[in-house]
Amino acid sequence: MSEKVTAMIEEIKALTVLELSELVHALEEEFGVSAAAMAAPAAAAAPAAEEKTEFDVVLTGFDAAAKIKVIKVVREITGQGLADAKATVEGAPKTLKEAVSKDEAEALKKQIEEVGGKVELK
Repeated sequence: MSEKVTAMIEEIKALTVLELSELVHALEEEFGVSAAAMAAPAAAAAPAAEEKTEFDVVLTGFDAAAKIKVIKVVREITGQGLADAKATVEGAPKTLKEAVSKDEAEALKKQIEEVGGKVELK
């Protein structure tokens, strides 16, 4: 690096957070650019490259009026006995299935939501 650039970097290191913020805003205005615009595409590109193939189906809650229906569906999905399924539903948030395909996860989510459960896919 040139001495000029090195000197600028040293000056920037000495700035307070408020002064650094003012510098960024001044540079954005002077050159008609946005510092956020440069960071956003890089952050957005990373998740697109790695699409999830396995999901966890998590029961996050349920409508109180539909508790029995939700217990029945959870029991059917997990293969648990009645007492275990009841404990699972009452202990929400609970993971019902781990590492399932996207299609299976969506089907399970739909099945639980139809009877009044609240589901999240992770």
